[in-house]
Formats: sequence, C-alpha cells, structure tokens
Amino acid sequence: MKAISGRNQLTGRVISVKLGDIMAEIVMQVGENTITSVITRGSAESMELKVGDEVTALIKSTEVMLLK
Repeated sequence: MKAISGRNQLTGRVISVKLGDIMAEIVMQVGENTITSVITRGSAESMELKVGDEVTALIKSTEVMLLK
C-alpha cells in the first residue's frame, strides 16, 4: 500500500456495488454505519471491487458539520 497524507480513513467491507454506464456506487459497512462512495466505473473495475472486499474510505473535506 502506498503512503498517503489523508488522516480521515475509515476501513470497512463492501456491501453493495452498482455499476452504471459511467459511474459506480459503492456502499461500505463501517461498524454500525454505512458510507456510500460514487467513483468512476473504470476505477471500480480497475480495483475489481466486489461485495465482501475490505476497503478504506479516505475522506477529505473542507467542511465537516455536526448535528446534535
């Protein structure tokens, strides 16, 4: 694995892969939560993503909002 500076990393398992013509929707389970990522279909195919794979979500945002 290559080094990366992103600190917001969440590791989980792929629970759903939906391939569209150009984009792919990947849903992953992280503990009791799910994270949905939309990436290019080419990237999903290149990574050979499938249900059950362990993946890490790298989250980069200029803003994080909290709700109480």
